[in-house]
Amino acid sequence: MRTAFLAAAAALALTLPLAAQEAAKPAYPAPNEIVAAAPPADWVAIPAEDLLVMTLAPDAKGKPRTVVIQLMPAPFSQGWVHNIRLFARARWYDNISVNRVQDNYVTQWGDPNYDNPEAKGKPKPLPGGLKVMTEKEYTVDVTTSAAAGVDGALQDEFESLTEQRGRWREGTDKLPRTGNYADFDSFFEGWPFAGNEDNPDVWPTHCYGMVGVGRNYSPDTGSGAELYTVIGHAPRHLDRNIALVGRVIEGMQHLSSLPRGSGALGFYTEEEAGKRTPILTVRVASDLPPAEQPRFEYLSTESKTFAAYAEAIANRRDPFFIVPAGGADICNIRVPVRRAAP
Repeated sequence: MRTAFLAAAAALALTLPLAAQEAAKPAYPAPNEIVAAAPPADWVAIPAEDLLVMTLAPDAKGKPRTVVIQLMPAPFSQGWVHNIRLFARARWYDNISVNRVQDNYVTQWGDPNYDNPEAKGKPKPLPGGLKVMTEKEYTVDVTTSAAAGVDGALQDEFESLTEQRGRWREGTDKLPRTGNYADFDSFFEGWPFAGNEDNPDVWPTHCYGMVGVGRNYSPDTGSGAELYTVIGHAPRHLDRNIALVGRVIEGMQHLSSLPRGSGALGFYTEEEAGKRTPILTVRVASDLPPAEQPRFEYLSTESKTFAAYAEAIANRRDPFFIVPAGGADICNIRVPVRRAAP
């Protein structure tokens, strides 16, 4: 009986005009379609001063490899960001290498002799003028940063989210599901962050492609000499335990597809020295000739387009999907970034 019913239903579907079949389905745009339709005013230019251009050695076929990193703006991680620009302008990053690739975790680069368990040679001397940060700077106190005039908008966002979270707990409002690492997750000026409703501290989140600062055991917080990017499932347990300073916005494939190291934590062993990928140069984009400066823009996370995009990811209803999830992890809602016209 069931087989006969299914056969009859299939036959009926085939007899309906295709247009009628399509009309029976609500037309929900996919997230990429929402982004493609965003008006020009919803896109925000990224300053060249906030871009790093990292040139890797060509691949095995001789093809060039370039990675572009967007540095995190105020009020997050500014001491480390200062150091990174200093390292780049001192040419300290030139001729370093990728020394660690741990599967489903991170790719890390720096001077192979600086802070590497397989180091054999003499490390490069660090440039002068580096700032030394404390663990307190892994987070931002929205009340003190606003009082200092750094960013009152971040405090407004924090207060709005905590109020909404309170209504949700009382059953008078509903928020999409988020992760278990914080009371709430949100976006501020293009960056994902998290926080707890009973504490004014907020912090950036470890998502795929985010760039952080390698460090030793506490109280060391790292200088920026060793950097890494997340190449696997978001390691949110690192939030508030290590400094995040930016994200890869172009060329991520050059860092995520490198050979994995077999040493401790994915470092290349002495026998695997040939697997290290040389990094030829790292430049702050604003220091390059104007014609060579890359231009990027991100979709404003305060725009209606981004709100629709995020909702579409949390509740996929475009034709491929069957059941809307009802929520999305902050790291699944990746902020769209695109090349801007010259």
